[in-house]
Amino acid sequence: MGRSSGQVRRGDPRGHGADNDESSDRLVIRSRTPHGWRRIAAAGFAAIASVALLGGCGHLASLSVSDGIGPAPTLPAPRHSLIPTVNIAPAVHWPAGEKPVAARGLAVGAFATGLDHPRWLYVLPNGDVLVAESNGPPRPENNKGIKGWFFNYFQKKAGAGVPSANRITLLRDTNGDGVADRRYPFLTNLTSPFGMVLVGHALVVANTDALVRFPYADGDTVITAGATQITALPAGPINHHWTKNVVASPDGATLYVTVGSNSNLVENGIEVEAERAAVWAVDTARGTHRLFAQGLRNPVGMAWEPTTGALWVAVNERDELGSDLVPDYMTAVREGAFYGWPYSYYGGHVDDRVSPQQPALVARAIAPDYALGPHTASLGLAWSSGDSLPPAFATGMFVGQHGSWNRSPHSGYKVIFVPFANGRPSGAPVDVLTGFLTDDGNAKGRPVGVAIDHRGALLVADDVGNAVWRVRASP
Repeated sequence: MGRSSGQVRRGDPRGHGADNDESSDRLVIRSRTPHGWRRIAAAGFAAIASVALLGGCGHLASLSVSDGIGPAPTLPAPRHSLIPTVNIAPAVHWPAGEKPVAARGLAVGAFATGLDHPRWLYVLPNGDVLVAESNGPPRPENNKGIKGWFFNYFQKKAGAGVPSANRITLLRDTNGDGVADRRYPFLTNLTSPFGMVLVGHALVVANTDALVRFPYADGDTVITAGATQITALPAGPINHHWTKNVVASPDGATLYVTVGSNSNLVENGIEVEAERAAVWAVDTARGTHRLFAQGLRNPVGMAWEPTTGALWVAVNERDELGSDLVPDYMTAVREGAFYGWPYSYYGGHVDDRVSPQQPALVARAIAPDYALGPHTASLGLAWSSGDSLPPAFATGMFVGQHGSWNRSPHSGYKVIFVPFANGRPSGAPVDVLTGFLTDDGNAKGRPVGVAIDHRGALLVADDVGNAVWRVRASP
């Protein structure tokens, strides 16, 4: 559609859990005339109805996923279309006895099953594992009209149309066999919880609307004390990217919090993006904050690289530029840096859908360190540690790739390992866990958070399979 007839801005249909990131239902069609609006709306809704009924639309990728991986990814010309590519992998869950496929030299088993949309993981010093069972908060507008119908349809199809359990569950392996044999409702009645970190004797939880803390003593299985708010976080009725993650500085004095954008590309207005698309630095004691880094569309996973002490962040980039754009990435965030969103991507690649532009900001936009492939929904990030895994996985980052909804063919739906040397990525990624998709494109599972347990094995949260998988060296 040419600019003379109107402009299409469409958010992600995948909603709370089917994210590249955690998306929205927003479909905005603008036209210069009422007649033009009606024509565009009719065509748009008819096309989306076809998508819903027939299962997909849009152009095929012209590049491989690997072309969009590494320190210098291939960035082809953007593809604009009235109806973006939609290629959702319907959630079918794991058949009895099935599990992901581990790479050679590794073995995988279920650490815990029967969970309720497990999203994020945190390992306590005593080896207990916390899992955030969570989904996005309800939005009243999601149930209104045709937009609400399609939003709910896409959510259910991707396995994300479930209410949030609003719970953190504690998993304990009492006999050391790699399977959790005790399960406790550690914290309940939260508000779409996600990130967790222990600072001294306080457990800090990133709810979708606030950073809070609870008293914790070693061995606790249930916390009944009320929450103390550290600081409010951007939320509101749209709350497009609802997940908030948190890690602490080594001395515990600063909490770093990820806050995703309120849209795919400012289609909800720039005013609702205040202090979003950023990593916050929060003073643990006082609760004051500053914007540590900005222009990060949807930052989620965070991990410290021990050689340099740099904070690395996994970021989901923008949609609706075709199957080959834009690669998600991980990068060492620098204080005061700007990474482009919404005005540009990968440094100075201007996104002409945004108006007005900000050339001064684009001029200082930093290209990220390492691309993770287009639309892979790279969410989980964990630094390898310990010697329980083979030497090939000793130094680097594990990445949980939740998987695409808007690329044909699919991308992501696996856990990868990116090797590091001297504090930087040093080669191509290696598949760690695959097999989450069936041959005909259905999702048995979708990896999200990743963490290293107290014995050095890798834990993976699977929010469609409702499981936590444990990866170790083959016996």
